[in-house]
Amino acid sequence: MKISTIPKLYRNVRRWQEIIVVLRRYGLADWLSRLQLDFIRDWLKDESGIPLSSYSRESRVRMALTELGPTFIKLGQVLSLRPDLVGSALATELQLLQTQVPPDPYESVQLIIQTELGMKVEEAFAFFDPEPMASASIGQVHKATLRDGTQVVVKVQHENIQSKVREDMEVLAGLAGLADRIPELAAWQPKILVEQLSKTLKRELSFTRELNNLQVFTTQFASFSDVRIPKPYPKLSTSHVLTMERLEGQSISQFMSSTPEDPAQRERELSRIPRRAAELYLEMIFSAGIYHADPHPGNVLILPDGTLGLLDFGMVGRIDDSLRETIEEMLLAVSSSDAMLLTSLIKRVGRPPIRLDDSALSIDVADLISTYGSQPLDSFDVAGVLNDMTDILHQHRISLPPQTAMLIKTLVTLEGTIRQLNPRFSLLEVMQPFFKKMWLRRLSPRRQVRRMRRIYVELEGLLEKMPGQVSGLMELVRQGKLDVHLSHRGLSPSINRLVLGLLTSSLLMGSSVLLAFKVPPLLFITGGPMGVKDLSLFGLLGFSASMLVSFRLWLAINKSGHLDPASEQQED
Repeated sequence: MKISTIPKLYRNVRRWQEIIVVLRRYGLADWLSRLQLDFIRDWLKDESGIPLSSYSRESRVRMALTELGPTFIKLGQVLSLRPDLVGSALATELQLLQTQVPPDPYESVQLIIQTELGMKVEEAFAFFDPEPMASASIGQVHKATLRDGTQVVVKVQHENIQSKVREDMEVLAGLAGLADRIPELAAWQPKILVEQLSKTLKRELSFTRELNNLQVFTTQFASFSDVRIPKPYPKLSTSHVLTMERLEGQSISQFMSSTPEDPAQRERELSRIPRRAAELYLEMIFSAGIYHADPHPGNVLILPDGTLGLLDFGMVGRIDDSLRETIEEMLLAVSSSDAMLLTSLIKRVGRPPIRLDDSALSIDVADLISTYGSQPLDSFDVAGVLNDMTDILHQHRISLPPQTAMLIKTLVTLEGTIRQLNPRFSLLEVMQPFFKKMWLRRLSPRRQVRRMRRIYVELEGLLEKMPGQVSGLMELVRQGKLDVHLSHRGLSPSINRLVLGLLTSSLLMGSSVLLAFKVPPLLFITGGPMGVKDLSLFGLLGFSASMLVSFRLWLAINKSGHLDPASEQQED
């Protein structure tokens, strides 16, 4: 442990205690659920009085993160975007995480607005509702009216939220360091997840990024007449305050539960809106390269005139040509039942472990293709195939780049949202025209010229560096300074056991000599139990220590499964 980390540990010791108590409480249900003693199992209950042991593991993870507070809820939301790491079951459960934080008093909101905008609330807005519409982990949202009568919403960051997040991130970094030493948890790549969470929170702690996203989307999709992006107001926005246009409409859940005045009109809307929403998102992903990455039902509004309104641009995905082409090829491989191509693409885009079982992966992918490849186009389950594919990745410990995982999760969420409007809707059917555009774009002379130019630049750089690198390598060989370093993975424990075994055998031999020659000090000089006499004390101690170490070595070797050649061959 570094000395510089001691102040952090001391500063966050209370938070560590809270986390350990919560994790222990929810983790106990694992072994309690296996006991037959009902009166013990029922001791630990949730707020509704339901025993924790009756919940699934995924539900208890979600409940624990909720109890730990905003930063850990954000961690759960980040994990929900990584089914390749945690599995689709836990990722789906973590999507239910809702951040309901008690709102700050109106006096604190007034002070933040005045500090950030340089004017009082009454000077900036003609009307400002003191009661928030919602309060999430980072900030809370208020209705307001500008001086010109425009209806807006104002997001105000919570007071002291940055110091709270910084404290929790320090604790999470410590937990990630510990989890990285546990094989079962190390597979989740805890340090990478914490780094990703830290970047996400840093972006969300500054509303400037969301303001920029709103401006980009407003400009990018200005020609789309049937979609509305909230207009931002930069003069009334800072890193802690964000003012944007208020869109009045119904969420998808409200739209489906409302009673239609004109049933025929409702049927037409249920046919038009899902298709238009799918086309909009596919245009974002496969043409614009920037997309709204959180299309859950609460963030997609149906406005009175039938247009779509998108909310919450804090989470935005961006993809480059290489990633877009890979996703296109994956979807084409599934739709064309090409198992070999999909397996190759998975290994190319992901980070497979060192000991990847290629044959098992190929079998799982072929099974996936056989399951979904025969589905008709008009009922193809895109969400199902993507979820099953991420389960395969999770099973084989293949992790995806964050942007790829986010894109897959966006497509899954999009199809789930659209199917609330029309359960028979097929996202793949809408993708078919985009597939044609993909191939035309790939075969276009402009793309080929751009690709050749990129290859030429990379090849030119390689040719420029290669002579110098080869010359330097040959000079090292000539001078005899070329060193080859070999790294033996997993060899250290075996060497340690070998050295310990040699020391133990030496100790046993030395102790036997001391006992045989009756080296003083001696025990039982006048005789002892079972006729024992003149027993060397040092010999007895050495003999006992060698027996204990030998037993410890036997347990370690037996636990590793390599006690005999048969077990080793069976494991291989």
